Amino acid sequence: MMKVCIIGASGKLGKYMIQHALDRGYEVVGVCRERSVSKLDAFKGRINIVPGMTNDRAVIRSAVAGCDGVLTVLVPWGSDHYASGTAQAVLDFAKPGARLIFSCGWHITRDGKDVYPPSLKREEKIVRWLTRIIPFADMDDQVEACRRIFASDTQWTVVRGSDLEEGESQGLPVWSFHVGDPILASNITRRVDYALFMVEALRNNALIHEAPAIVGCRTPSALAYAAAQQYEMKK
Repeated sequence: MMKVCIIGASGKLGKYMIQHALDRGYEVVGVCRERSVSKLDAFKGRINIVPGMTNDRAVIRSAVAGCDGVLTVLVPWGSDHYASGTAQAVLDFAKPGARLIFSCGWHITRDGKDVYPPSLKREEKIVRWLTRIIPFADMDDQVEACRRIFASDTQWTVVRGSDLEEGESQGLPVWSFHVGDPILASNITRRVDYALFMVEALRNNALIHEAPAIVGCRTPSALAYAAAQQYEMKK
């Protein structure tokens, strides 16, 4: 049985990942802030919960012990190196060979070849302006977290999510190497399917040392891309 740790377990994405992992028969350890433990009551008796801040190195060390995979929600909240502290603890304490899957947004780039739509650039500028006034988030710290992950020799994957929406599952999202690729143009993914991609990545070795940007498999851009591929195959 695979044992997985889900860091950021009490959030919407985290809870979806827990359910996907349990559906596959995995043993699950969840990490969340102590005040958020009650949000996981629906899973009581089915998962082990380690309460604490996700950038607390002692908490992460305890939670990831013996885990075959670690699913980490990288959040940019606060101004105390929350994302980079969380990522570094996972990189330092996960067992050798463990699959490490991290979630972040499209604004993260690995090689600088992403082409961002104007709307995304505007959103980032607004967030950065707001955080100079009220330090509720630190976008640069999330960038630093991913820089450390990309430089690591662990078995990592960074899953870059599009805009998210709620709704029934549409299936496993499709992905591409760079934001701006036509398949990603719709820029929307069901949150439950983002979680599905994260959990499926645990067993997809083709994604090791990759930073896939994802989009819903039933979005117009994904369907148009699939139709174009079929057309090319028939030519």
